[in-house]
Amino acid sequence: MFIDSHCHIDGPEYDADREEVIARARDAGVTTMLNVGTGDPHSGAINRAVDLAEKQEGVYAAVGVHPHDAKLFDDEAERLLLDLVRQSQRVIAWGEIGLDYHYDHSPRDVQREVFRRQLRLAGEVNLPVVIHSREADDETTTILREELADHQRGVLHCFGGSLAMAQNAIDLGFFISFAGNLTFKKAEDLREVARHLPLERLLIETDCPYLTPVPFRGRRNEPARVVETAQCLAALHGKDVEEIGRVTSENFARLFGVRWQA
Repeated sequence: MFIDSHCHIDGPEYDADREEVIARARDAGVTTMLNVGTGDPHSGAINRAVDLAEKQEGVYAAVGVHPHDAKLFDDEAERLLLDLVRQSQRVIAWGEIGLDYHYDHSPRDVQREVFRRQLRLAGEVNLPVVIHSREADDETTTILREELADHQRGVLHCFGGSLAMAQNAIDLGFFISFAGNLTFKKAEDLREVARHLPLERLLIETDCPYLTPVPFRGRRNEPARVVETAQCLAALHGKDVEEIGRVTSENFARLFGVRWQA
């Protein structure tokens, strides 16, 4: 059994064959998926993730405003997100939130303020957080240390940072999630980080439709291919892929408070 701890299958990339994509995931042994809503919170884009989770067994949702869209966050967006959390038991996380200094689609000062604000909101509704951090290791870590409530935990998704950042996050009680980029030919530095992290703190994901793993690069990604990341992680740790599936599924259950669907 495997869990795709971060995917985006509510998006338009899957409108033509979403049911088939979910069926292929289940055929591959992927029993549970956390579908993360993104986009303009005022447009209803994030609602799609919750709607899908309400309809599909084994699919859960996360809601939050991505750092790309931080400039769109306001009091009304906050109210909309809180309504989604309170109205659906299928929402099990707040995210993805954080900092993206690679694209800078929102001003950095706005990203930082919205990140802090959403961490506080997640703490108020007692949800773990899904963190996006790109080229912002130090500031992400600093903000997490300053804003997390004592009980708050989360995951650094699609991890691409340093070993020091991963270890600092683990010290805060966080999990580290690896995506298909772990399999890329030029990702030896990232694989070296993964080798040094304890399995009991790791998750696997696709971040689909992005980051399609080897040997499927160049095609649209989908949850079934999380198995490729599990196989890569298994090789790095000298474990069977089934063991990686079991351990990462148990980790998912510990973090998000739900059991996977057998």
